[in-house]
Amino acid sequence: MKKRLPSLTRHKATGQARVWYNGKDHYLGAYGSPESRIRYADLIKEIATGLPVDPIAQRGTDDTGPTINEISSAFEKWADGHYRKNGKRTAEYDCVKSAITPLVHLFGDTPAKSFGPKSLKAVRQKMLDGGTWCREYINKSVGRIRRLFRWAVENELVPSTVLLGLEAVAALREGHPDATDHAPRTAIKKDILDAVRAAVSPETRDMIDLAILTGCRPGELVSLTSEMIDQSDPTAWVAVLTDHKMRHKGKQRALVFGLRGQEILAKYMTGKPSAKLFPIQRATFSNRLKKTCDDLKLPRFTGHWLRHLAATEIRQVHGLDGVQASLGHANASMSDHYAHVDLEKAKAVARVRG
Repeated sequence: MKKRLPSLTRHKATGQARVWYNGKDHYLGAYGSPESRIRYADLIKEIATGLPVDPIAQRGTDDTGPTINEISSAFEKWADGHYRKNGKRTAEYDCVKSAITPLVHLFGDTPAKSFGPKSLKAVRQKMLDGGTWCREYINKSVGRIRRLFRWAVENELVPSTVLLGLEAVAALREGHPDATDHAPRTAIKKDILDAVRAAVSPETRDMIDLAILTGCRPGELVSLTSEMIDQSDPTAWVAVLTDHKMRHKGKQRALVFGLRGQEILAKYMTGKPSAKLFPIQRATFSNRLKKTCDDLKLPRFTGHWLRHLAATEIRQVHGLDGVQASLGHANASMSDHYAHVDLEKAKAVARVRG
């Protein structure tokens, strides 16, 4: 059977010439350019002869090295395996792809080793010109591009001097004329919270109350099971989370429930010990809140706003130490001794708040 050779197509998002082969995209330069046609011919030759197709193959000594397209494609493949949780891609993978898109669009054909601070600032300007990304997200996206080059340095694809130059680009500061800033997240007004609590289901209302009592993240709340909760101290139940946002940094995270929290939890601790108490996705909880706000024609808030409200209330009574202990803001390098002190502080907060 005759081997079918892949076609050369135009990638609409980037304007690049693209070939789909062996389960992945190969970007060959600006569509219609002489370079893209030459590289397409080389690719077809490799396929026809049965040689492996590697976007960053060994090159001649006079070659300029891998292009931005090539290291981006390789990094994206690595990120697909790295940014996973319980076998599923995390949101960070999509953020990485989003950051890489303007980089590839502007400098896809550029040798990666020639990419410097001015080029990075040009990519950032394209992000600003889009008009939809806020300043904080743009700064984070620039950081993700640096992460790409850090990975490339680690794998000896570009010289370390490239990354050193990119590190010199300062972040956009507050008040930049071309950058927008989201309004700071504030505590939810009591009348808005009361109206939403009255309109939602009993389960969602209980989740709202638990989120405010503990300062937990929505993902932490929906991960709870009966077997996770240590009830040995009747005044402060403790749930040590094995899967949480900061686990990869070596941090421990525990939720502590006082008497009011225990009363709510008891209603849901009736099934299998391993069953989730609130069997919904974390986004579902926030979507319920946003929909209710929309129905009531009130300003929107999500589960993370409840965490901010909890922090505000805890700090007023227990100070910054109480916030750090309850919301899990302890430094990853703390000794086991100080981790224990934090847990005791969180228990003290829970006993007062319920």
